Amino acid sequence: MSLKRNLEALYKRCNNVDQGNDEITAWLKKAQSIYCTAAKTICNHLDRICNYFLNRTTSGVIEGISNRLKLIKRQAYGFVNFENFRDRLLASFAN
Repeated sequence: MSLKRNLEALYKRCNNVDQGNDEITAWLKKAQSIYCTAAKTICNHLDRICNYFLNRTTSGVIEGISNRLKLIKRQAYGFVNFENFRDRLLASFAN
């Protein structure tokens, strides 16, 4: 099994922070030679990454919303007033 699939399986398999931390650390030892830069980044943020195992959620949704807001802000350059910008924001998130 590839290292990438091993990491994906690890997230499905681990049930708590301690188990996740132990398994990610073991994975990092194997992956260090192949994913050097990524492994260093994961090591630097390991505590926050392991917080995923507390309630199995990520900040992906908020990151997506933030990205969309920034895109609309860039597109809104030149809007005459705030109301136009506000209307564009509300329209983009309407279902």
